[in-house]
Amino acid sequence: MALRFKILGSGSAGNAALLDAGDTCVLVDAGFSARRLGALLAEAGAALERIDAIFLTHEHGDHSAGLGGLARHPHIKVFANRATAQAVQAKLKHRIDWQLFETGATFRFRDFEVGSFAVPHDAQDPVGFFIAHGHGDLLSPRRSLAWVTDLGHAPAHVPERIREADVLVVEANYCPRLLEADTKRPWSLKQRINGRHGHLSNEAAGELLRRVTTPHWRHVFLAHLSRDCNSTEAVTAACGPALAALRCGWSVVAPGEGAPYYDFE
Repeated sequence: MALRFKILGSGSAGNAALLDAGDTCVLVDAGFSARRLGALLAEAGAALERIDAIFLTHEHGDHSAGLGGLARHPHIKVFANRATAQAVQAKLKHRIDWQLFETGATFRFRDFEVGSFAVPHDAQDPVGFFIAHGHGDLLSPRRSLAWVTDLGHAPAHVPERIREADVLVVEANYCPRLLEADTKRPWSLKQRINGRHGHLSNEAAGELLRRVTTPHWRHVFLAHLSRDCNSTEAVTAACGPALAALRCGWSVVAPGEGAPYYDFE
């Protein structure tokens, strides 16, 4: 079965991506209102009615806002660790069909195998994902995606958890120069963003890419860009040399935008 991947939207205002295996469709995060998420899926030729599950990285609204509208879609299962589920559920009037996992553990949903790993961010128990699909034979080749956003720095385990993925989505949130010059954010927020439990700068993202030895990547998406404190040009300047050396395809997802479908071969 063919596997397709599409970032529906990425940035400070919302994050969500679609993995479509034909008979199963899942979202990685749901950081838009249910109405907006439905519109983004419609533009992608999908619909909330086709979504079977959501894999949730953490509770912040730009990753979980869509769960508030899932009362109309009770068939959707939501996978999260206990701390994230409790933080989200406390703000909702309806009950989510939570599927709990332990951070660091691997769980299965149909033909998806999902490995979770801790990342340092100012949330209850944030995670990254390594998502694999298929059985590794001619009829069902094994394809994989690593998702690592919302982390203030990359501990030693992160490079190893993302190395074997066919496709990598990694955060390049801000340009330090633009963050320092920004007049909209107070000093305290700037300290949070560039702290050890905040977000990855462009330079930190480039350094993470260089730290990964013999990566398997076929395509890298640089995502979760700040609209005010970053630009595609700044990301390209900081991360482009590392990616050029790896000779893999790569894309910078503009703030507030999505990306075209990526078809796993």
